[in-house]
Amino acid sequence: MPDDMPKIDDAAHDAPLDNVRDAIDQVDCDLLSLLNRRAALSLEVGRLKAGSDEPVFKPFREKEVLEKLSRENPGPLPDEHLRAVYREIMSSSRRLQRTQKVAYLGPDGTFSYFAAVSYLGKSADFEPRRTIDEVFEAVSLRDVELGVIPLENSLQGTVGQSLDLFLRHEVFIQAELYCKISHSLLSKGTDLTRIEEVYSHPQPLAQCGAWLKAHLPMARIVPTDSTAAAAKRVLYNPKSAAIGHVKLSEMLGLNVLASRIEDLPDNWTRFLVIGPAETKAGNRDKTSILFTLPDKPGALSAVLSKLAGEGINLTKLESRPLRGEKWKYVFFADLQCDLGSEEYAAMIADLRTELHSLRILGSYPAGPHLDVSGSAVVERG
Repeated sequence: MPDDMPKIDDAAHDAPLDNVRDAIDQVDCDLLSLLNRRAALSLEVGRLKAGSDEPVFKPFREKEVLEKLSRENPGPLPDEHLRAVYREIMSSSRRLQRTQKVAYLGPDGTFSYFAAVSYLGKSADFEPRRTIDEVFEAVSLRDVELGVIPLENSLQGTVGQSLDLFLRHEVFIQAELYCKISHSLLSKGTDLTRIEEVYSHPQPLAQCGAWLKAHLPMARIVPTDSTAAAAKRVLYNPKSAAIGHVKLSEMLGLNVLASRIEDLPDNWTRFLVIGPAETKAGNRDKTSILFTLPDKPGALSAVLSKLAGEGINLTKLESRPLRGEKWKYVFFADLQCDLGSEEYAAMIADLRTELHSLRILGSYPAGPHLDVSGSAVVERG
């Protein structure tokens, strides 16, 4: 350095940064104290609930907390960051009250797994099941407190098996969430042109059908029980590949041969959180029902007219074959209302006289939209 060059005092230069770091350290200490105060209150809630069968998962209360915090957030903390932090805080709060077992279509690394963790937080005890049927069974037998199941996809439509299982198991919808889905092609190999087999769950295979025809037209397509099971199938064969979440590459040591291979980019899956009992009170935005009709002309039209007469918006209506009854169907419907409200009591009583059967699957808050397609979870407004 030339003699006439002014020397920089390193200590003076670093002082402002050190002051900011000291301030951050103090804020962290304040946050730690406040988080522990909140944890102590959660433990007290758990003590007061001890011995009762009251659930620790309160979807209405949690939605109210998140919405209130978002309204009062002055920034610069982004709203999606605030919600992500508080989902984990509430997950910890539930765990302090009582251990919460959650079943999902496993193994670890399926889209159901990422949906469950992103919505319920990492403090729950997540238990994989081999099939969606086993998830329903675990909930109905109260082996677990909650289950997370896929209901419908924006590209491929309804997961029919999930609708059918509501007929076989006495479970109720507690909450819903929408997850943005993106698929990657994963393999032990590194050369896309050498891939001879592609494994995945039937839904992702269908969602990536055009890409597969364009890039791997000669590859054998093999359906599996889940995307995670598919990834494990390709661990020892570099000429095979699996379609699944990009994080499976980190979990299993696979290479990402291609990313975002779904045929349409705006690919969302609606998941339901199911439990063994109905939710109680709260601001319930939606209701799902199952019903069967008498065999007479105009039966469905009469039901739809009654709903319209009450100003109820029907957001989903789908029929499924009724097991054991040829040419008979059961209808699944989403209604944009809290059907448990007293104002609809008379209408429900009237409907029961018109329908062959009616089952209310649950009233619940409208779900968040979570982008779980990449390395981070982003909640969209």
